[in-house]
Amino acid sequence: MVLKGVILAGGTGSRLSPLTDVTNKHLLPIYNKPMIYYPIETLKSAGIKDILVITGKDHAGDVFKLLGSGKNFGVNFTFKVQDEAGGLPQAIGLAADFAHDSKFVSINGDNIVFEGINEMAKEFEESDDLSKVLLYEGTKEEAMQAGVAVLDGEGKVTEVIEKPQSPPTNEIVIGVYFYTPDVFEVIKGLKPSARGEFEIADLHNHYIEQGKLSASKLTKHWLDAGTIDELAGVNAYMHKHYKEINGKE
Repeated sequence: MVLKGVILAGGTGSRLSPLTDVTNKHLLPIYNKPMIYYPIETLKSAGIKDILVITGKDHAGDVFKLLGSGKNFGVNFTFKVQDEAGGLPQAIGLAADFAHDSKFVSINGDNIVFEGINEMAKEFEESDDLSKVLLYEGTKEEAMQAGVAVLDGEGKVTEVIEKPQSPPTNEIVIGVYFYTPDVFEVIKGLKPSARGEFEIADLHNHYIEQGKLSASKLTKHWLDAGTIDELAGVNAYMHKHYKEINGKE
């Protein structure tokens, strides 16, 4: 059974203001195409064609207009609106009716992955794990702004820590998550953090405690475009490496 796909393209994008005052942040350009094209391509690399796009109320029409039915991408899009920013687990919870009894991949709309995820998807489909995360070995500075994975001697994730001031590792849990429909009941049992949102690290740690979370490490590059500086850096990187990335001389 082929996995389904979910793209999380909601949130206010406040760190990218004033750019996001006029459009959804996932429609901002990354070199020669809108940011959201990259997660679409990542899902397609795993043979995924049924994709739910979850976006916020602001500028939702722009997202619908750009993506349409999915015909031009060779996929089938479904859309849902997240009424308020309540954290990634809350957004993932909106996929319950779409996923139904299928395993699925959730990807953050501002993540750019430079390799296919087909093998990771196959491993998850064939396993008894209830969740799978992808790891990228970044810098200490990058790790301080992300969720990081603590690994044991066998490379198994024993804990995920969100935005640590002193990262115990530089293994970043990037925004690509594999789940079974079990996740929707787990999300219902989560409690908001001090900032009033549901935290993705709490979801990861639940599955770690159950012994049902696996992890794969990326072998190529990964970029995130959540701030003005990151957006500028990603555009510069893509401009420099465009020919190499696209296999052109």
